[in-house]
Amino acid sequence: MLTRAAALEEIAGKRFEVVVIGGGITGAGVAFDAASRGYSVALLERGDYAVGTSSRSSKMIHGGLRYLQNFDLGLVREALLERQLMVQLAPHLVYPTPFLVPSFAEERRDRKLGMGLNMYDVMATTRVGRSRREMRSSKDEDFYWSPDRHRTIDRDEVLEMVPSLEPRDPNDAYLFYDCQTDDVRLVLTILGEAERFGAVMLNGAEVTEVLTQDGRAVGVAAVEAESGERFEVEAGSVVNATGVWADRIGAEIADEEDVPRISPSRGTHVLLDRDDLSTGSAACIVPAGEGRHIFALPWYGRTLIGTTDNDYEGDIDHPRPGEADVEYLLDAVNAFFGTSLSDSDLVGAYAGVRPLLSTGDPKKSVDISRKAELYETSSGMLTITGGKLTTWRRMAKQTVDRLVEREGREAPCHTAELPLGREAQPDELEAPEGVGEEAIAQLAFRYGYAARNVLRLAREDPKLAAPIVPARPDLLAEVAIAARLEQARSVADVLLRRTRLGLLAAPQLRDADAARSVAAVLGEELGWSRRQVKREAEAWPAALAEAGTDAAAAGSASRRPG
Repeated sequence: MLTRAAALEEIAGKRFEVVVIGGGITGAGVAFDAASRGYSVALLERGDYAVGTSSRSSKMIHGGLRYLQNFDLGLVREALLERQLMVQLAPHLVYPTPFLVPSFAEERRDRKLGMGLNMYDVMATTRVGRSRREMRSSKDEDFYWSPDRHRTIDRDEVLEMVPSLEPRDPNDAYLFYDCQTDDVRLVLTILGEAERFGAVMLNGAEVTEVLTQDGRAVGVAAVEAESGERFEVEAGSVVNATGVWADRIGAEIADEEDVPRISPSRGTHVLLDRDDLSTGSAACIVPAGEGRHIFALPWYGRTLIGTTDNDYEGDIDHPRPGEADVEYLLDAVNAFFGTSLSDSDLVGAYAGVRPLLSTGDPKKSVDISRKAELYETSSGMLTITGGKLTTWRRMAKQTVDRLVEREGREAPCHTAELPLGREAQPDELEAPEGVGEEAIAQLAFRYGYAARNVLRLAREDPKLAAPIVPARPDLLAEVAIAARLEQARSVADVLLRRTRLGLLAAPQLRDADAARSVAAVLGEELGWSRRQVKREAEAWPAALAEAGTDAAAAGSASRRPG
């Protein structure tokens, strides 16, 4: 990715065929799709890439088994097809995970769930109209991932996969497959592919006005964060891809009335050390009362637990995990695994706000469809919102298809065939002295073939081969890469998004001293003075508190007398 200075020079005062507002998964997807069809594209992000919902998802690329309960079959079918496509296009970053639904004691297997899994199987074909059997017998059989049908496994196999269930003495379990990812790395990878096709991206650029001429959107005005300077960008088309902020762009900045109305829903997640709770090599579907379920799955060496789904009226810029939501998740996990975990055991937590579309129907957020919607206002500005992480490519295609249609172009979508990054082979990643196998494996997942750039820096400068946090595999070389190639501007950009340490090791990062090495490397890359390095490190604890990821500290504070 271009440096911010270079990107600003390329964008300010220039004209593009498409300007995208928003640097989350949807905006990144639109920029990638449009650029790959030959459009000139600029993308502007107010804060950091994926700073909103796209860094706060459940980290799953999945069909959405619970959507079957609402008979949202079209959405599930679409998501399952996209899931398989993502495994094909980004095999280093989207990986299959076994999910278990155990039964205990006198319980019988949930036949209703079994029927749902049968439907999941039927819809999970690799291509529309083609079954697994047809795909496996084709010449592409090794090219496409296609999950096995769900099945029932016995007690021994359950315990082999999830040893921590032994005290509960499970009878058996349903076994099915879904996929996981790192949501931010997926966004950054897509942005990198968009740039490869000529798109230019700039973060720290807040769009303050949609420019119009004769009632038509003809560009945007934005303010650059560091200088405070205003600049304009001309555009043939403007796309609003700001997710949960979509109605603000339309109503407040573009002065539009025919825009979607967002009904925010908060999803809270917590993370535990695997020594306190491990799901082994699989994820578990956990009953959570009133017919609801949550999940517990392995992610970056921790156990990730989520999610809640509640109407939300708070600050959408800085959503924090709700205390009642954290308690709800821990209560469900403790009842299921027979543990006695509390918020003091948490290594991290986060909350994301889903951009659900308001229909005026008084349904709870859990019952509202996750289907994406495309709106075209009287000015010609397109707004794409709703949807979910898994369906980003479909949302982008829907948006760019509309651009193509109204311009009468011949420009078919190619994103179903374009790889997202490149997988690294084991012999392509040479470990410098002091960098272990866990770090190499994590780099291969996070960056794919581009992990070579991180390792090259670690070889050239041994101090960059050191871990950012003791006993974690993330390297200081990743901080340099974040500043040099990914437009990271702050300690928070690195710890919350470029790496995920702010979620995975929050108690170890509570004070400014824990952030000084990160600030020092950023300072070397970005030309900061020693005073600024100190200031940036000292700003980190407030950023951590604002993100709400250190739920253990928050819980301790709420329990103090007085």
